[in-house]
Amino acid sequence: QVQLVESGGGLVQPGGSLRLSCAASVFAFSTYSMSWYRRAPGQERELVARIISTGARTNYADSVKGRFTISRDNAKNTVYLQMNNLKPEDTAVYYCNARAGWTDYWGQGTQVTVSS
Repeated sequence: QVQLVESGGGLVQPGGSLRLSCAASVFAFSTYSMSWYRRAPGQERELVARIISTGARTNYADSVKGRFTISRDNAKNTVYLQMNNLKPEDTAVYYCNARAGWTDYWGQGTQVTVSS
């Protein structure tokens, strides 16, 4: 059973920063591709950032390129999302995702609210 626990969400002013963490309880974490998704109120869930198992390659949604950075520490079974220059439109519930083959696992989500 894979368990993903997100943390680090909260309320921040526009232009501020947050770092999300996702701790994974899983065997062979280093074999999983890890991603962050988000769902804003009334919108579909969207992919924010993905990092492959080795950490050698990442990709980002156009809306967050240059502001967000995904990283992972395979020794700690943790993936991070550093979010800088946050905007009100970044307000959403952020979900951690682990993928192995055709199987997806999800965390419970953490709320990020960007507001003055």
